Amino acid sequence: MKHYSMSRKDKKNLIRILVALVLFLAIFITDKVITLGDVYQGPAAWVFPFCLYLVVYLIIGYDVLWRAVRNIAHGQIFDENFLMCVATLGAFSLAIYRGATGQEIEGFDEACAVLLFYQVGEWFQSYATGKSRKSIAGLMDIRPDYANLVKEDGSVEKADPSEVKVGDTILINPGEKVPLDGVVVKGASTLDTKALTGESLPRDAETGSEVISGCVNLTSQLTVRVEKEFYDSTVSKILELVENAADQKSKAENFITKFAKYYTPIVCGVALLLAVIPGLITMDWSTWIYRALSFLVVSCPCALVISIPLSFFAGIGAASRYGILIKGSNYLEKFNSANTFVFDKTGTLTKGNFAVTKIAPESNADEVLHLAAIAEHDSNHPIAKSIVARYGKQTETGYTLTNVAGSGIVAEKEGDVILCGNEMLMTQYGVSYTKETDVGTVVYVARNGAFVGSLLISDEIKPETGQVIGELNAMDCKTIMLTGDNEAIAKNVAHEIGLTGYKASLLPQNKVEEVEKMLAHKKQKDVLCFVGDGINDAPVLMRSDIGIAMGGVGSDAAIEASDIVLMKDDLRGISLAKRIAKKTMAIVMQNIVFSIAVKVAILILSAVGIANMWLAVFGDVGVAVIAILNAMRVNSRYESKKTEQTK
Repeated sequence: MKHYSMSRKDKKNLIRILVALVLFLAIFITDKVITLGDVYQGPAAWVFPFCLYLVVYLIIGYDVLWRAVRNIAHGQIFDENFLMCVATLGAFSLAIYRGATGQEIEGFDEACAVLLFYQVGEWFQSYATGKSRKSIAGLMDIRPDYANLVKEDGSVEKADPSEVKVGDTILINPGEKVPLDGVVVKGASTLDTKALTGESLPRDAETGSEVISGCVNLTSQLTVRVEKEFYDSTVSKILELVENAADQKSKAENFITKFAKYYTPIVCGVALLLAVIPGLITMDWSTWIYRALSFLVVSCPCALVISIPLSFFAGIGAASRYGILIKGSNYLEKFNSANTFVFDKTGTLTKGNFAVTKIAPESNADEVLHLAAIAEHDSNHPIAKSIVARYGKQTETGYTLTNVAGSGIVAEKEGDVILCGNEMLMTQYGVSYTKETDVGTVVYVARNGAFVGSLLISDEIKPETGQVIGELNAMDCKTIMLTGDNEAIAKNVAHEIGLTGYKASLLPQNKVEEVEKMLAHKKQKDVLCFVGDGINDAPVLMRSDIGIAMGGVGSDAAIEASDIVLMKDDLRGISLAKRIAKKTMAIVMQNIVFSIAVKVAILILSAVGIANMWLAVFGDVGVAVIAILNAMRVNSRYESKKTEQTK
């Protein structure tokens, strides 16, 4: 990820803060050295320091004053802008009163300091939000601006992607974004999919290849036949997901929102009582008004209202940088408690394609593969393709290939007879063979009546599967596989990768039933996640507490049915998302406890007169800045995990 560059607004505000800070320090230091209130004598002596500090106040606080007035006009009275205005204008008024009555002038500097440090906190919030938003903005940049539509007469014109229809032909030049999902009909190029998957390695695209909207064409022009309209395309689905993520708030965020709604009016009332009741009793109005104003400053809930949503936003941003789309902070919060992971097998725990996983030769392994490839090289069956792919060399031609239904292939050439098939084929031709006992599809090979060896074909387990299952087991999570495969294959896979349980021979509707049973028997605080490929497993993804879709690129069902989408087909995204969720919730709790503890302590000290407004400033702005900086840690780099994922 590139270094975050400040926005123009942040730069402008930073300059304003620095200018105000320099002026404030110059006036403040001068005031402490020569006492500006003593420069002129008489009841109007306060006017000179008032004018100097007012310049700083207006430079740093004009927007806070405007927001407070605007919000009051709209009926939104009790917010941080209102509290800042009441506290600072009250401090100015108190300083004027003290100066006019011949007392020591106190309050101008503190009022400016409150707004100055409040703006510092606001700037940190904006900077932190921008830094987190940059990760998500990388996804938003996938939105195509136009499509090069090829017209019937062969001419090309730029068109809005939403106007292009299924079946239309578009041109994609080097450097342009792929505007719509489709199939390459002419050309070959490489595509940058980093914005979608977080994967830095480009993908090749050639005639017949599917291309996904949101990718960037890197090297050569491509002619593409459109397969989906824009509203139904991958880029449209992802943009909709990202744009709606902020609406799905966590319990912590909802609590803070309700807390601030009732908390702010209450502390305003308490501050008013703190000023009036002791003031009436002692008649020392300036002392108690000053304490009430300090109470108002420290009571501002900025630290909680800003840092909690920011923590979740940073978590979602961090995840998106690694191609993990989380649909809202509520799912991030819930995922931290996830303790049951239910997996589909094919395409999730395994690669979803057949491969030769074992060669059992009588004498020569190469000969077994060679003869099997001769017999299978013309077949389109997945098992045949896996054998030919494993051999990887050119085979002899001229053999007459005869398909023996339900048994296998007989290849004959000038008296040379190759048998390639199951036990029935060997028995039919009277070949004595060594039975393979491992689980999978077994292909026996014989030549001229003599057994040569066997091949074991199975759905290949993803290389990271065992590692991820081990990590989840180490977290005391249950790991369960649901599959349509038979008992023997399911048991073998479960044992090999270390699952805590499995269910075999299930139809899609049976998977929903099994998840329903698990949900019915789980404890109230347990969270069940279903991990599937997002195509056949949409009903289960939607029914589980959290649905996690693997390989979301190009899968509409994945984006629509799941709560978390792993854009890259890599299970390690689950453990990475778990780390991000855990760190996010830890920081949220740290900020809540720290903010409330410090504020309560300073509120009490302000009420009894021990804490002055300077300490109140720390209780408000200082705590907010610390909480914001803490929240920014969520969006830190996850180098080790990222390296593992991109291997």
